[in-house]
Amino acid sequence: MTVSLPEVQPAGRHAAVPTGSLFRRVYTPRACDALAYSMSTYAMPLVVLATTGSASLTGLAFALEWIPRVAAFGFAGALVDRSGAAIVCFIASLARALLVAGAGVALHLVPPGAAETVTVMALAAVTGALTQFSFIANEAVGAVVSRQTQGQSHKVQSVLIGIDQTATLVGPALGGVLLLTGPTRMLACLSVLSFLSAGLALQTPPTPLRAARRDEPAPGGGLREGWQTLRSLPSLRRLVAGLACSNLMLALLQSASPILVEDRFGHSAAAAGALWSIAAAATLVAVACCRAGLDRLGLWGVGVISATVAAAACLAVPQAPSYTGYVALVALFMAADGGLTVVLRTLRSQVIPPAAFGTTLSLTILLLLLPFPLAGILLALTPAPYLTDVIRVCALLQALTLLVTFIRLRNDPVLRSRTSPAHHEA
Repeated sequence: MTVSLPEVQPAGRHAAVPTGSLFRRVYTPRACDALAYSMSTYAMPLVVLATTGSASLTGLAFALEWIPRVAAFGFAGALVDRSGAAIVCFIASLARALLVAGAGVALHLVPPGAAETVTVMALAAVTGALTQFSFIANEAVGAVVSRQTQGQSHKVQSVLIGIDQTATLVGPALGGVLLLTGPTRMLACLSVLSFLSAGLALQTPPTPLRAARRDEPAPGGGLREGWQTLRSLPSLRRLVAGLACSNLMLALLQSASPILVEDRFGHSAAAAGALWSIAAAATLVAVACCRAGLDRLGLWGVGVISATVAAAACLAVPQAPSYTGYVALVALFMAADGGLTVVLRTLRSQVIPPAAFGTTLSLTILLLLLPFPLAGILLALTPAPYLTDVIRVCALLQALTLLVTFIRLRNDPVLRSRTSPAHHEA
């Protein structure tokens, strides 16, 4: 089955090879936005916990942070396809900068209590949605560039993932340290990063624009087009389904770690932030290994190894006897998850048709991130004594899902080949 797509706009912003260096026009804007993304994702639960002191509200804030993110994808992807990545990233980053700056001032002025709690909960929700707009835009830019590299797309994707993981290394640690002096300074830093991201977004390469049709819905209706494209790509569809289930474990660890680190292991918020920085460092090493491994083992081989390590690490997490052991297991899991991310992004950049990239990317990320608000709800509803049992059940579910996924993909020609065609027909 093939998907008929409107033609890419022949003039104006198109998918030509960008002028200027990749470092200046792609990697630098990506690095700045990735650091802002990392602080928004990992440090915001710490802000809520530091402000409210409530584990249940921390879980609820995590859910509130991710529900708008999930809801934004359909509109964000179609908007990137219609308007271009640069303007979408600029507007989203600028709005986030102004919002976070205003919230920092408000937290400094309002007294502790209900008003402070409402402020941080609302901030988590709105920044989550705005962050996803800039993320979709930057992913579209990365895909445009990687498609021009003549069979070397996995190398560009490895650099981009390395940038993301470096930001993940710095962001949580920086947020945790700044929180020791109060949430206002952390929010001020996030606001500055967002302003920089908005400025740098304007120099990113052009992305393909889908030509508008009279009978097409507004940008918010793009998920249906993305679903039509995804249905025609069985290898991508199966991989996304498997990793979506695996992400439930990732989301649960992200939302529960501040509570586990502070309550179970008796460490501070800075230690909770350092946990993800250590995990990001391990992921950087794994991504570097995957870059060489893909040339020898192919996408399926790297995916199987990464899935096996991820499942084994997560099954051992509930038995972690100390903070050091917990950090080591989470770092091992995140390193393996980095390998799975290289496989997914490489496959995604190669098989999705250019004119449908924004909408299809939005749908795949939507499916991958649906577990995140679910994890926040699980955390909010789970009594502290049963949290380890919930993690154990999710780890078992993850292991079974990854096993079934890669068994089904073992003979798939797209994942077995070192280079994939521009699109794949089912």
